[in-house]
Amino acid sequence: MVNEILVEVVFATQQQQTVIALSVSMGTTALQAAQLSGLYDEYPHIQDYPLGVYGKVVAQDYVLEAHDRIEIYRPLLVDPKENRRRRAAQNKD
Repeated sequence: MVNEILVEVVFATQQQQTVIALSVSMGTTALQAAQLSGLYDEYPHIQDYPLGVYGKVVAQDYVLEAHDRIEIYRPLLVDPKENRRRRAAQNKD
């Protein structure tokens, strides 16, 4: 099993977080791991969402390393800068 590495694929909705642990072959890409996780079958609309590893966006062809956590990112609902401005304006009142 020297040619296998352990990784996790993570996707979170507003209601829950799903973490899938996988044993994959060395040379597996982020996209391949996301496909193997079954999350694309469960949530077909997320197939075009960006992927990341430990909080950093990566290309779909990023080659995984042992213990990587592949994250499937949902689109932002609110621009963080705009949200901070809105909160600051509320605090001034």
